[in-house]
Amino acid sequence: MEKNNETLHILRHSCSHIMAQAVQKLFPSAKLAIGPSTDTGFYYDFDLTDGHAFTEEDLVKIEEEMKNIIKQNLTFEKYVIPDVDKQIKEFKAEGEIYKAELLEEHRNDNPTLYLTKDKDGNVLFNDLCAGPHIPNTSFIKANAIKLLKVAGAYWRGNEKNKMLQRIYATAFWNKEDLQGYLTFLEEAEKRDHRKLGAKLDLFSVREEIGGGLVLWHPNLATVREEIENYWRTEHRKRGYVIVNTPQIAKSKLWEISGHMGHYKENMFFVQKDDDSEDQYVVKPMNCPFHILIYQANRHSYRSLPLRMAELGTVYRKEKSGALSGLTRVQGFTQDDAHIFCTPEQLIGEINEIIDFVADTMAIFNLPFEVELSTRPESFVGDIENWNRAEAGLKEAMDRRGMKYDINEGDGAFYGPKIDFKVKDAIGRTWQCATIQLDFNLPERFGIKYQDKDGSMKTPVMLHRVIFGSMERFHGILIEHFAGAFPTWLAPAQVAIVPISNEKHADFAEEVYKKMRAAGIRAKLDDRSESMNYKIRESLQDKKIPYVVVVGDKEIESNSVAVRARGIGQVGTFKVDDFISKIEDEIKSRSLESFAKALVKA
Repeated sequence: MEKNNETLHILRHSCSHIMAQAVQKLFPSAKLAIGPSTDTGFYYDFDLTDGHAFTEEDLVKIEEEMKNIIKQNLTFEKYVIPDVDKQIKEFKAEGEIYKAELLEEHRNDNPTLYLTKDKDGNVLFNDLCAGPHIPNTSFIKANAIKLLKVAGAYWRGNEKNKMLQRIYATAFWNKEDLQGYLTFLEEAEKRDHRKLGAKLDLFSVREEIGGGLVLWHPNLATVREEIENYWRTEHRKRGYVIVNTPQIAKSKLWEISGHMGHYKENMFFVQKDDDSEDQYVVKPMNCPFHILIYQANRHSYRSLPLRMAELGTVYRKEKSGALSGLTRVQGFTQDDAHIFCTPEQLIGEINEIIDFVADTMAIFNLPFEVELSTRPESFVGDIENWNRAEAGLKEAMDRRGMKYDINEGDGAFYGPKIDFKVKDAIGRTWQCATIQLDFNLPERFGIKYQDKDGSMKTPVMLHRVIFGSMERFHGILIEHFAGAFPTWLAPAQVAIVPISNEKHADFAEEVYKKMRAAGIRAKLDDRSESMNYKIRESLQDKKIPYVVVVGDKEIESNSVAVRARGIGQVGTFKVDDFISKIEDEIKSRSLESFAKALVKA
């Protein structure tokens, strides 16, 4: 069997059946729900009707039983269900209520079972499944399977349903690939932004406020300030005007935009105490507000394109189980922009945005892949406009020779989009920038511009984000840099440590004030702890880029002894020379410290 991504999914799906078989042998009360393969492994949901909760020790036992099953060289066989009603009754009689529900739902889809048989043809296990599967268990390497963890999962993902137990696992064609993946998981665990967020005092989410609503602590707020400063400066350079819009609006606005018909379940509503019939919505999107700003003035083809940008905070309902740190929240700030242009300007504007994305991601060393997401099942507008929009995005990318994948049916309800998926330091991809082409909203709001011939025409509208959301992007950055931000972003850029507080504190204070006056985020560490402890804590625990130590020699020569994060001792520099080097490093937004360059030299 050829070893590619498609067959890897087949291998993992087959392993999920083996895991389910092992669980039911060891835990007879277990009833089966679903067990698909994923891009990184597979999982299976179980209902243990005797109330037992899986433990780490159970996972070890299940894994051993899986190895025993694999050794038996069992075969997988597809079986077309001849009598659906009879099979449903059998499932119910066995207590397999989840399989019965799924079969009822797919009764008209030529449903099949996959049977696991021994060499004598005896059926040892069966599962409702569309397949495909590997021919037999001899294709599976027992030392290339690993059960990872247990988590809770509501049946059908609905929190009103029963909570099941989900076992996550993975499988590869060989032991080496498995070990590589486990090493990757260890590295990802070290970089988990939720853990680093607490360790480095970056952010918190408090129950008193609500899930998915983030408190930015001073350290991460400093990182955000630097990124926002870049954002504002770059937008003005590239011809954008910056606006601000309200947090709530009457429901009528969202009826015009189409959100009430296609996005209502994700929106928060404001209850009014008075007798007013007006209902208000906490904004889930910035776009209708920007359209109203456009609408406030007359426009001709000469005034287009109009590029309008906002760091706009929006709120969207999410299921509590889906919330995660900074990367999945309910309140977030989009670096949003909307471009109103003529059809002739469209391709050029899309290319300008692509350049903006590429230039910005290069600053953080985040390469990216591109997808074109097309019309979803639930959409607004005419098919003709959708076809035009999709063709326009394709043309822009084709003209510049961009490689991209097609993501069928994953566009926004009002238009297709180009999605940019950045790749972080350990190879994971994250959704960030998006370009959405919209012929629909301009028509719904009736916005116009006067063309060369004097006629009034509807402009094309582009929705666009570069970072996506500030929350998600900062979560990505924390993991990308493993909390060790480059100097220009670091909350504290330099720690100043006097060897002796009694003898060297005054000079350390002078150095501190001089650095602060130069705009460097310096921190004077004059605690009574030992010098070595303070150095280690600053560089390793707090991940500050530089520590400068001052003692008798440094006072005599008006210098500082420099240590750099990840490098160690660098050398002694005149105070002004060190400040100049740090200023250059910050100004250039370098990802590499000047100390590293010295070591390389």
